[in-house]
Amino acid sequence: MVKSHQIVITGASGFIARNLRKYLSEKNIKLISISRNNFKQFKNELKIVSKNYDENSLLPKIQNSDAIIHLVGIGKQSIKTNFDVVNVEFTKHIINLSKKAKISKFIFLSGLGVSSNTSLGYFISKYKAERLIVNSGLDYTIFRPSYIVGKNDLLTKYLKKQIKKGKIQIPGSGTYTIQPIYINDVVKIFLQSVLQKKFRNKIIDLVGPNYITFEQYVKLFSKGTKTSIKKINLEDVYQTAITNSKSDFRVDDLNILIANFKGNHSKLRSMTKMKFQSVIELLKSGRLL
Repeated sequence: MVKSHQIVITGASGFIARNLRKYLSEKNIKLISISRNNFKQFKNELKIVSKNYDENSLLPKIQNSDAIIHLVGIGKQSIKTNFDVVNVEFTKHIINLSKKAKISKFIFLSGLGVSSNTSLGYFISKYKAERLIVNSGLDYTIFRPSYIVGKNDLLTKYLKKQIKKGKIQIPGSGTYTIQPIYINDVVKIFLQSVLQKKFRNKIIDLVGPNYITFEQYVKLFSKGTKTSIKKINLEDVYQTAITNSKSDFRVDDLNILIANFKGNHSKLRSMTKMKFQSVIELLKSGRLL
């Protein structure tokens, strides 16, 4: 029975984790959820707020859980945090914690486009983390997601913020494509990856069924809001991203956005046997606004 499983979730206060925890709670799965920040507790959930994920305090609580879903990561560097510290070294810490707690299943969120050939700092850190997991001896499932969208994801919050100002800015031509996947589908896939052996030791693209240009996405998202759309010079956007830490777009965000990465949705659909929600239909219905 599903209800007999116990799952550890790191980064519990984040967008993906909040939706995942809600879904698993509704499935009566026991949760041990950990975050540096305070968060709302669901039923069947042990809530742990830990600033440094201290091994001595966490081990007795997470011992012999069925899986750990590691969702801690950063997409922006600063003088206080960098990709290697959070995306690589902290992942190593969670791997070691899993081994000591005798948790054999490790699920990790990487990024679409991550490979051994990447030159992008964010992707390099994710690739290094992937290698640590693959070589750990644990039963792993690594997902490489495109944009995961739903209420209050980062892209949605950016567009809502722009709509309030009355103008959405599109970097460059806007003709580059993205392959977004709906959060409600993502949480179902996570549960499958815990329960089903066919996900064992796999690296899987986590992408939706539709390719859509960024300009089309913005137009559908803002339809009916009387918001103007303005394309801005890509060089200017990069200059702002480099020189202004409060820029709406970060350098790595821009690199990922314009790269036209495409994932293998057919493989994902074949593995999960799911009927996926079309993000285009969600946009047309206004359910993401």
